[in-house]
Amino acid sequence: MSDTDEHEGTRRDFLYYATAGAGAVATGAVVWPLVNQMNPSADVRALASIRVDVGDVEPGTQITVKWLGKPVFIRRRSDAEIAAARDVALADLADPIARNENLGEVDASDANRSLSEDGEWLVMMGVCTHLGCVPLGDAGDFGGWFCPCHGSHYDTSGRIRKGPAPTNLPVPPAVFVDETTIKLG
Repeated sequence: MSDTDEHEGTRRDFLYYATAGAGAVATGAVVWPLVNQMNPSADVRALASIRVDVGDVEPGTQITVKWLGKPVFIRRRSDAEIAAARDVALADLADPIARNENLGEVDASDANRSLSEDGEWLVMMGVCTHLGCVPLGDAGDFGGWFCPCHGSHYDTSGRIRKGPAPTNLPVPPAVFVDETTIKLG
């Protein structure tokens, strides 16, 4: 083998590596815009967390706000609603998990679903877990929410009690930032 043949092999290897490197850069230049378009837009990122003033919400009433394109029920429960929710035996629940993003996987007791320790504030996604309808408040067999589309009944803690819905209404990430403002997200 002469020096020329060895030199040719080195040149050929260089051409292979240079071509592979250029191909990788070109592929990255083509693929990056396709991947980047799947990132959330600026307006979606801006709405990732919102603050809601609940200072005017009276006991026994609720407001509905839109967060991430979905309704969120914020209810200031009356003493009777809190008592009704706390009197339910966990064995009577169709879904024994709280579905509370603030706490992780814990039991569905009312204390694990309400936002405040006294149970006065309840924050839940307002989307039926059966097929995504919006349940009606102050309705149903258990005094909470009722989804008229397929007959799911939720109690005063947003737990499924009767009907085809498989799980409790989920509790989104929420926290009080002051006495009258709740931050979602």
